[in-house]
Amino acid sequence: MNYHQYYPTDMLNGPGIRNVLFVSGCTHGCKGCYNESTWNPKSGMAFSKELEDQIIRDLQDTRIKRDGLTLSGGDPLHERNILPLIQLVHRVRKECPDKTIWMWTGYTLPELEAMRDNTQVTNDRYYLATLVDVLVDGKFVQELHDPTLKFVGSSNQNIIEIKNVS
Repeated sequence: MNYHQYYPTDMLNGPGIRNVLFVSGCTHGCKGCYNESTWNPKSGMAFSKELEDQIIRDLQDTRIKRDGLTLSGGDPLHERNILPLIQLVHRVRKECPDKTIWMWTGYTLPELEAMRDNTQVTNDRYYLATLVDVLVDGKFVQELHDPTLKFVGSSNQNIIEIKNVS
């Protein structure tokens, strides 16, 4: 897995102060995407154990009360990102149980549910989506762009609390 940027403190990508990881790789090709440079899964830098350790340390740092981790991109549910992010999410759950995890994806939850049982990749994709606390789903649609909306770029996108989903 590659990533483009990691911000240890951010207040735009979810509620409160968050760690934000922008991963590489997206096949949705949304017209007007503000992060088109992340589409190529080979772009950016290689995600490493060192960066994973840094994310955990930042989440545990008591000097700044961080509310959690945000996974964005690109698309965290791109095939190359799924297994490393499952590992990261499990680690955050174990070592930082009081932190929330938000994830943005171009897939909708119904699309993810319909993909289940097709292949291991689609099962893992759905599994990762159900591990987070909040899933922001749906492709960015430029014609539905609304700058007054909080945490989404277009009105078709949904903010879904993932509890009892699966």
